[in-house]
Amino acid sequence: MKMDQRSVNSLITELTDYQMANKNPYVSFAAKYRNTTVLVYTSGKIVFQGKEALSLAQTFGYREDKRSQTKASQAKGANQNQQNLALIGSDEVGNGSYFGGLAVVASLVKPTDHSLLKDLGVADSKVLTDQKIQTIAPILEEKIPHKALLLSPSKYNEVVGPGKVHNAVSVKVALHNQAIYLLLQEVPKPDKIVIDAFTNQDNYNKYLKNERNQFHNPLTFEKKAEGKYLAVAVSSIIARNLFLENLKKLGEDLGYTLPSGAGTRSDKVASQILAAYGMQGLEHCAKLHFANTKKAQKLLNN
Repeated sequence: MKMDQRSVNSLITELTDYQMANKNPYVSFAAKYRNTTVLVYTSGKIVFQGKEALSLAQTFGYREDKRSQTKASQAKGANQNQQNLALIGSDEVGNGSYFGGLAVVASLVKPTDHSLLKDLGVADSKVLTDQKIQTIAPILEEKIPHKALLLSPSKYNEVVGPGKVHNAVSVKVALHNQAIYLLLQEVPKPDKIVIDAFTNQDNYNKYLKNERNQFHNPLTFEKKAEGKYLAVAVSSIIARNLFLENLKKLGEDLGYTLPSGAGTRSDKVASQILAAYGMQGLEHCAKLHFANTKKAQKLLNN
């Protein structure tokens, strides 16, 4: 896509904190934001690459052509029938961020909730500003039945890693399963349960065998489910808010502003925490198996 210079400048300003190095001589600016790489070329061309490329591009003014819109409308129509069911949807936030915990939320949304959710502007948390999320999440927490789990960085480091109980996938299986299990104890049986697919169903079931709490409701795994199902979108928003609150609290504990994501800014802040508190400081606020840990150590030693 191409933008006018004013829009390009706005994009660069918004993503400055997420800037990353890029050796391509034709790239004037590069950033990594919420699992999406953004490249600004000297020609004026903008490239968005990653899971949330389209939604992020749309926030900066991109509009699909009519053919793409027609396909999207057809898909939306096919999915609308699914929305007219009582759905449990679960999603996680924090798995791509070096700092902060891992939040997983399961929510039950009924057709009678749709009017409220529409009025609130509920959508995938990745396309909402943090300010918007912090405004509507408390309302959702009050109005929508849900279960929210937060695995703190210190606990995460205790159970995730080589030779430990979990890897980065199995820990999410455990949290999604537990959140849904706990919600099912308190609500009527839903018509469908949807999980935003972070792995395939066979892999999920393999790790699920290790879980003590089990339920027999069938699961549906869909990629980008947070953009298709209101129940998953609600969970995405509540989880994002929980993650942000935890990120702020951890930063206050150490006297630093902790960035989300896993870019060069995270490396720099991590090296500062290492200098001030040693590895114990990082264990308190970061997921140590990320590559950022070694990068921070390298920065500290240079």
